[in-house]
Amino acid sequence: MIKSFLKKYPVIDYSAIAVGSALMSIGIGVFLVDARVVPGGVSGLAMALYYLSGNKIPIGILIWILNIPLFIWGLKELGKKFGLRTFVGFSLNSFFIDFFRGDIPGFSWIRLQDSQTVRELYQKDFLFLILIGAVLLGIGLGIIFKFKGTTAGSDIIASILHKRFGFKPGQSIMVVDFIVIAFAGFIIDIKNLSPDRPALVLTFYAIFLLFISSRLIDIIIDGFDYARAAYIISDKFDEISEAILKNLGRGVTAVNTRGVYLNVQREMLLTVVPLREVTKLVDVVKEVDPTAFVIIYNVHEVLGEGFRRRI
Repeated sequence: MIKSFLKKYPVIDYSAIAVGSALMSIGIGVFLVDARVVPGGVSGLAMALYYLSGNKIPIGILIWILNIPLFIWGLKELGKKFGLRTFVGFSLNSFFIDFFRGDIPGFSWIRLQDSQTVRELYQKDFLFLILIGAVLLGIGLGIIFKFKGTTAGSDIIASILHKRFGFKPGQSIMVVDFIVIAFAGFIIDIKNLSPDRPALVLTFYAIFLLFISSRLIDIIIDGFDYARAAYIISDKFDEISEAILKNLGRGVTAVNTRGVYLNVQREMLLTVVPLREVTKLVDVVKEVDPTAFVIIYNVHEVLGEGFRRRI
């Protein structure tokens, strides 16, 4: 009954999206806006317009306004894929940014960006300030994506470009982000909004921010404990498979192959192990056959006995 209730009314998913939106909003609104370091996407474009308006229009409102036409476009082009969770994601993100910055009427006393800790970091440890913002942004977005939500923006643009023209989503997002970062740097430069730090320096910080946050998003979605798959090619495949079964307790699949160079028929072994067992696997193989050819690569999803199911 509880399982069916959660499936019909995914309270956990929406709660997680709210938490992710709050973390992301703190990263942007508290640590990045006044530092003039733009994260890219619609949030970055909203920050650029915020600087251009002389800080008169709250950033959260700008993000929400910019996302509405993209959201409608996404619904038209992509159907229900970008539905309620997307609307909730970018709406909560917009709300929390203005909330934590004290731009919502009645909550002007909050203004976390003016706290002594943030001001101290801004003046004496600017890199660490940006790093905290990047971490919060990456973790927040990762949680949102993990629980099947999005914050609209460049995600929708990338998906539409992929559908219409076949562009890879990752490349599209990267291009959009770089355009936004360059535009924001231009605004900061012409308005001289950061006399103590050149606009180009802030642009480099923004690229650094983009790299850190994107890596954290991958970690949150895939987890720290990536599995590893291994192809093992050896004449002693029977002994190696027995050693893996005995010493690691992992299943092994034998695949008939033919070596083209020597035209030799042999069985290639395939096995999947958790990250912590990779070294042990290599040791087991090398102990049986030091000349074995081993290929190891990342696996981000493993369903079956011996591996936990990802959320």
